[in-house]
Amino acid sequence: MLPNPNRSRRRDGVRVADRRVSYLFGVTPEIVRLIDANLNRAAEALRVMEDLARFVTGEAGLSGETKRLRHRVRGLLTAAGIDPTRAMACRDTPGDVGTEIKTESEGVRASARSIALAAGARACEALRVIEEALKLSTAGSGRSDATDPSTVWRTAEQIRYSVYDLASRLVLNLPGSRPAPQWRLCVLISPMDCAIEWHDTARRSIEGGADCLQLRAKDLSDSDLLRAAETLRLITRDEGVALIVNDRPDVALLCGADGVHVGQSDLSVEQVRRLAGESLIVGASTHNMGEALAAVKSGADVCGVGAMFASATKERSPSGLTYLRNYLADDRTARVPHLAIGGITPDNIGELIEAGCRGVAVSSAVCRSEQPERVCRSLRRSLDAAAIDSPTLASTTTSRSSAGT
Repeated sequence: MLPNPNRSRRRDGVRVADRRVSYLFGVTPEIVRLIDANLNRAAEALRVMEDLARFVTGEAGLSGETKRLRHRVRGLLTAAGIDPTRAMACRDTPGDVGTEIKTESEGVRASARSIALAAGARACEALRVIEEALKLSTAGSGRSDATDPSTVWRTAEQIRYSVYDLASRLVLNLPGSRPAPQWRLCVLISPMDCAIEWHDTARRSIEGGADCLQLRAKDLSDSDLLRAAETLRLITRDEGVALIVNDRPDVALLCGADGVHVGQSDLSVEQVRRLAGESLIVGASTHNMGEALAAVKSGADVCGVGAMFASATKERSPSGLTYLRNYLADDRTARVPHLAIGGITPDNIGELIEAGCRGVAVSSAVCRSEQPERVCRSLRRSLDAAAIDSPTLASTTTSRSSAGT
């Protein structure tokens, strides 16, 4: 006699389908519960990722891709030939020993990026469990056509691989646990271009209000570059000012710098992340909105925006104020700190401030002056006055870098 499909029993007050019914469907109630729980876990994780893409990054494409994957996950249950009502009936939350097992790390998320990392890992782990369980469902059926539920595990596998890729792109697109502050005045120190001893230029720039120094020394040997970086690290650490190294993540890591800045022809942001993870703030040079959007999408923590004006250190034609305004007007880029760069002096900084600029990077105007502190003081006065007049600017800037260590 076949078992009655409507027959049920109670476990701790919860209605649970009769174990004997399961053999008509290929899997036991326990396996149905396992699949159902992990489908929920994967879908919930993907919803977290979807909303991070939607509300934090503003990337419609990334959000839409995540939503489509979430719906594909939800479709695995029926594709495997498991009745959704049966899956609901097999649930036993009060009897689930796993609901009381917690780890300390579950209650802490340091950043939006860490939320995405956790959600991506949770989705992939759940999909792997689903994939293995679905291999049980019709074992020995002998069918291999595309509509056979026994092939659904391959769909779960494909979704898992898609989530691996999606999670990587989302994580890089989100602010990390060590986001760059919105520096007001970054001075690019080029030892060969300084009118006075370069380390005196660095100290006096800080005295004048620089909250970030960036070492740019393409002509130095590797050993001399590292020594210069270590010297600057000592100077900046004492003052609580950030240190960024141009082009060289290896030197930045060795000297203990706060970050590295890369140009369009240097290592990519993704390549720097492979070397340094989140241990370095990563800045990227951009000259138009296409480059800025690509930098943000790849995980840049701060963007150099320029050139604003003709520069003594660069031959590139200026991008001008229009580019700065576009950067600040686009929600996708405006959320990432910026440093306007290129030919900036105390005489023209007012034009940048009128366009909404919150921070600048300056080289020649400071380094080629015998009184670098006076130049820095003048630039900071203009930026600080604008911040006082605008609550928005004041809330997004710092008088001393919170990244300096």
